[in-house]
Amino acid sequence: MRVFKIFKNKKSDNILKIVQKAHLFKRCVFLLIGVLIYAIAYNLFFFKNNIVYGGASGISIITQSIIEPSTMILILNVFFLILSFFLLGKEKTINSLVGSLLYPLFVNLTRGIGDYIKIDNSNLLLIAIIGGVCVGMAAGIVFKSGFTTGGTDILNQIVAKYFKVSMGTSMLLTDGVITIIGGFFFGWTRVLYAMIVLYIINILVDKVVLGISKSKAVYITTDKDDAVIEYLLNELNLGITLIETRGGYTNKKDQIIMCVVPTSDYFKVSEGIEHIDPKAVILVTDAYQTSGTYSGKGSELVGIN
Repeated sequence: MRVFKIFKNKKSDNILKIVQKAHLFKRCVFLLIGVLIYAIAYNLFFFKNNIVYGGASGISIITQSIIEPSTMILILNVFFLILSFFLLGKEKTINSLVGSLLYPLFVNLTRGIGDYIKIDNSNLLLIAIIGGVCVGMAAGIVFKSGFTTGGTDILNQIVAKYFKVSMGTSMLLTDGVITIIGGFFFGWTRVLYAMIVLYIINILVDKVVLGISKSKAVYITTDKDDAVIEYLLNELNLGITLIETRGGYTNKKDQIIMCVVPTSDYFKVSEGIEHIDPKAVILVTDAYQTSGTYSGKGSELVGIN
């Protein structure tokens, strides 16, 4: 067992900022596309059929007789942004800010789309499937661009952080409660369709971003180990493990950096490592179950061999 001391430096501190600014225009375009698809699916499939599938969107369907849906979504998103600022920090709040404001705007702009695209709403199973696919793809596009649409995405992060549960469990709790409340207003048959929607969304989000799991195990081989380790530990706050290896052809000793990354944060890892070492080899696999974590920020890391 060896102990590696990791220290911050100015160059390392700037890498995350460079990653977030890289391809910013392209990322913003994908954000707009994702949010637009999300809003169209909401108005076309869910709002018209009173399918409450969780989130701020689901709450707005429940309260539609009291307040206009886009206004309700905006109010909820602003409230969750304020919570995020105090409970999750400035960095995560900024990533949710643009999507939180764009989504209710697009919901309002596309509210009359049903007048132009006529859909037979008698087959609710088909509506749930197609709507779930659209929202899942839209959310995946938004996450892959490095943003979120805010709303209960923020609440899920807060619940996961302070109640020490996984993001999947957090989503099940928050969206599940909202969906069940919707059952009291629109009937329990709608809850069954909402469950189909939630299942499809969860599958599609991960599929669009990368693979099918909530987290990814990333294995990195690079000639710039120290810089990569500093970036993963100090800027992304990820726990890492160093695995000693020996080249099969050269018989040369080396090491592999391994870390488990939430799917929505994978772009920060891949883009950051590419910036540090364009020749780095990155192997990504699905991580179906993870437990325990290393505390990385500005501290010592224990390498296991």
